[in-house]
Amino acid sequence: MKVSTSSIPGSPRFQSREDVTGFAAFEERNSPRELGKGGTLFAARRQVQLGTRCAICKGSKFLCGKDSCPILVKFYAQMRTKPLIDSLTLEGSSPPDLFVGRMGYPYVNIGPLIPPVIGDTSMLGTPEMWHGKTIEEITDFRFQLVRGKYRVNVRNVEGGKIVELTRELALSKAPTEVDAEFRKKPAGRVVLDDEVQPFGPSAPLKDIDLISSTTDHKIDKAFSDTDLRAAEAVMQLYQDGVLVSRIQKAFSAGLFGIEKNRRFVPTRWSITAVDSMLSKNMLEEVRRFPLINEFRVYEHTALDNRWIVLMIPSSWSYELIEAWYPKTIWNPEGGEIAIFSDAEGYYGRTEYPDIGGCYFSARLAVAEHLKSERRQAAAVILREVHPGYIMPVGVWNVREAVRDALKKPHMKFATLKEAFAYIFSKFDINMKVWMRNSKLMQELVFQKRIKDYL
Repeated sequence: MKVSTSSIPGSPRFQSREDVTGFAAFEERNSPRELGKGGTLFAARRQVQLGTRCAICKGSKFLCGKDSCPILVKFYAQMRTKPLIDSLTLEGSSPPDLFVGRMGYPYVNIGPLIPPVIGDTSMLGTPEMWHGKTIEEITDFRFQLVRGKYRVNVRNVEGGKIVELTRELALSKAPTEVDAEFRKKPAGRVVLDDEVQPFGPSAPLKDIDLISSTTDHKIDKAFSDTDLRAAEAVMQLYQDGVLVSRIQKAFSAGLFGIEKNRRFVPTRWSITAVDSMLSKNMLEEVRRFPLINEFRVYEHTALDNRWIVLMIPSSWSYELIEAWYPKTIWNPEGGEIAIFSDAEGYYGRTEYPDIGGCYFSARLAVAEHLKSERRQAAAVILREVHPGYIMPVGVWNVREAVRDALKKPHMKFATLKEAFAYIFSKFDINMKVWMRNSKLMQELVFQKRIKDYL
């Protein structure tokens, strides 16, 4: 992985946490030309002392550089939900959804996610349905979900009523009415994580009952086959048209695999595991397909993320590069753009990518597309994250954004030079910066091949 926080000439380098002023003088000393169109973005708003910025701003002056205040987004979502959960009991229709924690592994908290709403809540637990939604809309309906917590050993998949009903919830194919009793009132911070979808407050469970549920017979068939390996179950369900997000929840609930090996899997691990298994399996087939015959560029913009997917007529290789502007989630106080990347060659990789689970989510989207076309290509995904991305919403965002990009008509180019000229006219960051942080693009430009000598 490459991590760059100082590779962009012309961007501010704050030496202390003091109030930084005099941007005009700074720009005279440090040319922002290499940043391209985004070179002056850092001068857009005056900085204030980091420790007091939010207290001075109070969500009205946008001193953090974002277009909306993430604190207020969370606050208003919580306030809409709080009056409905001010009790030791909760009745609502789970999407269906559940969460398995990872802290203290192998002893973890499991339990359902329940909104204080009765009816069709499927939207709340199905990322594949969130296309076109804003961050505010996503956080608003996700923060309604109250997490029930029951501590178990991950191997104890037959551990009593709460365990049994939580797993039954994972078998459901439609919103399921759940009646929960807590040991104390739901409270605590909302969960924001770049791997998993956000959800609201939580409380330890005393008891739960499922008022009604409808079993997904495709998942139930895999659950009932105690000799079927987990990876085979995942692939079979995907081929049968079960949504990836549904497979991930069932995997997390320990519904798959040889009976003696079944266990609960922390939600963030199950998301990555399913994306990795599915894409790895597809790529074994993709590597046997003929190459595409042109350079392709796909584009998509959502949640203030700009996406470019470059397909190259070459044997399989893959790279994901993310550029996080200052004032974004994973570069909140930085004075420079932070760039992260991970790549793999023809035979894939054996080590977990430092860039995180989004690597496999994007790879799955690419593998799906190539398999559907019965073609092979090298792929480079470029992601430019701007300050409007005010809070993490989960790696589903990466998978669905790349899927959306690949569904659109693409631009075709005869040469890599022409493709690069188009791509880097779409980004604020200069081509040289992307190239410095890309292993795959450097190989394409600088490495000679046998055909170059023919």
